[in-house]
Amino acid sequence: MPEPRRQLPPQIKRVELAKRAGGRPVVRYQLTVDTGLGPDGKRKQFRKRYATEREARDKLDEIRGQVAAGIYVAPDKLTVAQACENWLAGKKAADRAESTVDGYIEKLSVVVAELGDVEVQKLTKRHIDDLVIALRAGGLPSPTGKTRKPWSPRSVNYLLGLLESILDSEVKQGHVIRNVVALVDRIDGDAKPPDPLSEDEVEKVLAHIEGDRYAIAWHLALTGMRLGEICGLRWSDIDLEAKTLAIENTRLQRGKKRIEKTPKSRAGRRELPIPDHLVAVLKVNRKIQAADRLRLGEAYEASGYVVVDEAGAPLTPNAVESRWPRMLKAAGVRHHRLHDARHTCGTLMHLKGVPIAVISAWLGHASKAFTLQTYVNPKPEALAAAAQSFARVVTIRDNSGPSGGR
Repeated sequence: MPEPRRQLPPQIKRVELAKRAGGRPVVRYQLTVDTGLGPDGKRKQFRKRYATEREARDKLDEIRGQVAAGIYVAPDKLTVAQACENWLAGKKAADRAESTVDGYIEKLSVVVAELGDVEVQKLTKRHIDDLVIALRAGGLPSPTGKTRKPWSPRSVNYLLGLLESILDSEVKQGHVIRNVVALVDRIDGDAKPPDPLSEDEVEKVLAHIEGDRYAIAWHLALTGMRLGEICGLRWSDIDLEAKTLAIENTRLQRGKKRIEKTPKSRAGRRELPIPDHLVAVLKVNRKIQAADRLRLGEAYEASGYVVVDEAGAPLTPNAVESRWPRMLKAAGVRHHRLHDARHTCGTLMHLKGVPIAVISAWLGHASKAFTLQTYVNPKPEALAAAAQSFARVVTIRDNSGPSGGR
């Protein structure tokens, strides 16, 4: 004798659909179950039809367990690309700097290209691991059609940080149960250490650039100014009589897009005294611009910037950065990044006994600890001198003989 059919729970309803050609109706089991309140405060339900009663009951048990544990997530077709777009929109709404948002977009472009169509709820740790492997190997296409170079550990870890923030947002909104990016190990490997120029290298550079129309850019770099500050410096920011220079404007570049804005922090907006040698260089540069303007007439662009080309147009950050290695090579100096000139300023000031607080203010840092840890890098010759000083102390002690103990 067959077992009596179990009564269906109230959440499951047996539904007979249109008859098949053979005359038997199509039976489905419709599950309708409350899943709690949504972000809008309204009651939410899960509704779906299943081919068998067993499937419907299993799904009901699954949802009940998840709701009871507080981990239920409603099915959602949201893709990784859409999640990135929503996160970026939130940053824009929070008045995050345009250049910062552009930087996010640039970094996330590879995520959108490789994983953009994947639904967030179907995103796995394997997806992220594979992306990391591909980025480290290089060869992925870029938005410009070029092949991406291998990414450094620092760049990959930065991208993982952005992705983790995006997935955190989706967890908070109830779109996913957990953040799979948080499960991905960060890559070991220190960032490339700063490589400041030695005093001899600085002297070679200064000797080589004398008379160069772009000498002012390299003087400003060795004075510790950032690339954006160099490109954004205007004559209106300079008082040659008072010998002061105000850093109140920066010009940045994201791809082909140029962004002009005030420095990002209060410490970055600063007024500096101009050393006498830099006053002389600025005066020479102003004479060069005056001669160019006289030669070109109306064709000259009176842009008001300090670092300009022959026609008066301000040099882009990319243009300044690309000229730097060529200048070093011509001066007979080994390769350094342009930003290493800024490290050079901080390091040489430190070696000359300038207090860290003063160096930090000069460079426009909000934290003295950051200045000390990041920008002040004793050169080997300075460490050798320190070793000699220690050796002299030990020698004096040894020559004085053992002291009497008690």
